Amino acid sequence: MIIAEGSPASEGIGIGLIKRLHWRVPKVPPGVVEEGGAQGEVLRFDEALSHARERLVALKEDLEGRLGSVEARIFDPQILMLDDPQVVEGTRDYISNHRMTAARAFDWRMLELKERWAQTSHPMVLDRLNDLEDLKVRVLNRLLGIPDPWAFETSDPVVVVARDLTPSFVARVDPALVAALATDEGTRTAHWAILARSLQIPAAVGLGSLTQRCQEGQPAIVDGRTGRVVVDPDENERQRYERRRTTILGWADSIHEIALQEAVTVDRQSIALRANLDLPGEAERARLYGAEGVGLLRTEFLVVGRNKMPGEEEQYEAYKRVAQTFPGQAVIIRTFDLGGDKFPMFLHMAAEQNPFLGWRGVRVCLDQPELFMPQLRACLRATAHGDVRIMVPLVNTVEEIQAVRELLNAAADQLRAEGKPFNRGVKLGTMIETPAAALKATELAQHVDFFSIGTNDLVQYTLAVDRTNTRLAKLFDPFHPAVLRQISLVARAGRSAGLEVSVCGEFASKPLGAVLLLGLDILALSVAWPSLPEIKKLIRGLRIEDVRRAASDALHASSSQGVKAALIDAIGGLPDLAHNSQH
Repeated sequence: MIIAEGSPASEGIGIGLIKRLHWRVPKVPPGVVEEGGAQGEVLRFDEALSHARERLVALKEDLEGRLGSVEARIFDPQILMLDDPQVVEGTRDYISNHRMTAARAFDWRMLELKERWAQTSHPMVLDRLNDLEDLKVRVLNRLLGIPDPWAFETSDPVVVVARDLTPSFVARVDPALVAALATDEGTRTAHWAILARSLQIPAAVGLGSLTQRCQEGQPAIVDGRTGRVVVDPDENERQRYERRRTTILGWADSIHEIALQEAVTVDRQSIALRANLDLPGEAERARLYGAEGVGLLRTEFLVVGRNKMPGEEEQYEAYKRVAQTFPGQAVIIRTFDLGGDKFPMFLHMAAEQNPFLGWRGVRVCLDQPELFMPQLRACLRATAHGDVRIMVPLVNTVEEIQAVRELLNAAADQLRAEGKPFNRGVKLGTMIETPAAALKATELAQHVDFFSIGTNDLVQYTLAVDRTNTRLAKLFDPFHPAVLRQISLVARAGRSAGLEVSVCGEFASKPLGAVLLLGLDILALSVAWPSLPEIKKLIRGLRIEDVRRAASDALHASSSQGVKAALIDAIGGLPDLAHNSQH
């Protein structure tokens, strides 16, 4: 049995036989163009670009019909590259002035751009390199007469294992035949991973050398919630995941029934169970899965693959769409959480030694009012269509939230002067993501309307463990007593100030994590929408007094093992959930 620990990219459990994809950029043979032949090569290059554009536009239109316009925009970066003078004119110059073949000129030019872009370690830039490589394969295959490298036939569900994948491949995948995706490289923000989530195909990324450790045809399990891949599972492991998958599939048959049930404990404590969304198109699915609003609408979808800032009107329409899906329920929009592992190209961010400790979150927004003000205006306008609230990421100081409120007030004054409707009582909240914010929660509570704890970053910053580093995956421990005590501190500070305290990090999607949070009297949870049925079923089987006692015991534990031991009794009779929570 081989176990590979990576990063989660798309929820769900996929079980099938491994299909390895060994795709690569084709090798271009050496050679020069005969005297007078350059014009013919330029024409061949232009034809290859036209062919690539036609295929990409067709893929985009097909995806728009299946998933929506926002998801289809995944292909815009590649389409834009086909008109980029750096790509087009640079290649033509090599053909005309250096008598290179079209294939060799394009290969050289793309290698130069790759080298230039690769100087930064920002994953969003690395995601653009993935787009570049996808486009390069497409154009070179046309020039060299090479067939599609992605084609394969199967009649049984397979787990596709590759070094990395591309949007072009995932857009054509049949979810009925591809049970899961697993890659050595890649990030959750990669365009192909975003497509996998939209298509509900489980995926794990950053698995290191999985392609070298596995063999074609081996049975494999991909847990898209934890980023775990098990190759050649033993009988106990196989049965455990089969039971869990059967349970999840069973929920799918009774989603409507579960969605209508209240998120309430056995002793009638109501819980606000909301959804985390990556895209507006997920709102309807979340509602059908029983979400009581949105606890985290990530807005980075508006800048993925963009070479210019998104406009106010585009943002307003996206936010309005989500608000109208949840009438009368909270929809919390997180302002742009850029930096760290998410940087759009239009900001021209210089490489940083420690991007997660650098220019990110609220720091970027306050430094870029031309980006931030249109978003605040769009959020305010969306409040006319529902209970829309605004949440700011990575706040550490009272001064930062005061600066945001000043800009929000300025945006409100502009809209009032223009006669555009909005809710003047809009709530402004902050994410608690750092030890500094947790320790200052009492002071911050005097300046905001709600708290939302982002456990992903809180764990990362508390334990000094990069959450994207698979080598350190075992050290990324949300049950660490230091993390638990900070969450408890924030919960108490929020309650004392009369604020709602919620959790929107991945910890809330884990059954054992949810038990702990409820025991700390955090009565609003926001989880990935596929996890809603599981967490609701869990809530309905618990007694709030039992989990409060368990959490009290956990607060006194000196190790994460002690924390878990104190909690597991509270979910007695659910051994699979307890076991799965610990991965």
